[in-house]
Amino acid sequence: MNSPSSSLEDRLGAGLLAVLLLITLVNVVVRYFTDQSFAWTEEISCILMLLLAMAGSAAALVRDTHIRVEFFFESGSAQRQHRLALLSALSNVLLFAIMGVLSAQMAWDEFRYDETSPAIGVPKWWYSVWLPIFCGVVCTRALQRYQRLRGPA
Repeated sequence: MNSPSSSLEDRLGAGLLAVLLLITLVNVVVRYFTDQSFAWTEEISCILMLLLAMAGSAAALVRDTHIRVEFFFESGSAQRQHRLALLSALSNVLLFAIMGVLSAQMAWDEFRYDETSPAIGVPKWWYSVWLPIFCGVVCTRALQRYQRLRGPA
């Protein structure tokens, strides 16, 4: 059974990691030479690390490399393993759907109440709006995994 390519997640993760590396490097160099620090790098680094983790979750779903307790998974019959894999995929769908809805509500509240970030003073929803989007991507990948496991309908 061929799994869909995770090259989108791979490229996205590599891009996020490169940006994170670049802003961290710039901040270290500036701090070394001037004893000053860019306050905005911490805010941006935090959201980049979160999005990097979400891209990694999507890639792990595509490759079926998410963490699991192998003792329980591999100790049963092939039918049991298949049922556990289906349960795992549905659990991922449920988890990331709930997380997506809650994070969308959080982003909406930040937009509605005009919250700003402490260091830069930009609207906080500029950062938080990406979490429900990435949750949707991971949820979609989990649904694709579930459909692949179920086989042709």
